[in-house]
Amino acid sequence: MSRHSHRETHRSARGGWLRAAVLGANDGIVSTASLVMGVAASGAGREAILIAGAAALVAGAMSMAAGEYVSVSSQADAEAADLALERHELARDPVLELEELAALYVARGVAPETARTVAEQLTAHDALAAHARDELNITELTAARPITAAIASAAMFTAGALPALVLAALLPLPWLVAGEAVISLLCLALLGWIGAVTGGASPWRPVARVTFWGALAMALTAGIGRLLGTAV
Repeated sequence: MSRHSHRETHRSARGGWLRAAVLGANDGIVSTASLVMGVAASGAGREAILIAGAAALVAGAMSMAAGEYVSVSSQADAEAADLALERHELARDPVLELEELAALYVARGVAPETARTVAEQLTAHDALAAHARDELNITELTAARPITAAIASAAMFTAGALPALVLAALLPLPWLVAGEAVISLLCLALLGWIGAVTGGASPWRPVARVTFWGALAMALTAGIGRLLGTAV
């Protein structure tokens, strides 16, 4: 009788990086396109529009990078403190920590004798790793990486912002606001579709959600730019 290996791929494991990627790209598209449309609607010339768009790209990318770095660094500090405390507890009272680990497995439905055996074997192999994974929910895959998060966030923001800047440089001024709106909404719809499909969800609601909020942001910014341009 032949045996075939069975490997399952769960899309929920992509949640962390997928959230950051979609958030960064979405913010890059919406904020940069909205700013370009607002400045263009005010009647400004192409040079002013390009300066505003470039400033939005650089400032937004740095803001996303700094925000992710600070946020994820706080998470990393908390994880390091928890691991240090767990290491101290293991050194101070290893028997109590073994019982605590076994109790976790019992609470999850494992028979007490089996739970005790598993806890003993995992403790002998790597006690801290066992407690980090099963008590603290810290693993190699979920551990906080501030620099990686900052770079990824800035890169995705830049990727989202670039189309708006390119359009600002190429589109004729009379078509700039409308062209930015159409292309940016198409980019948002594509982003929503990619995020949904990558996460294994139906794409229609994410696409509708991201395009609605993007359209609202662009309409409000363009409206304010037109009002201010008229007033000035």
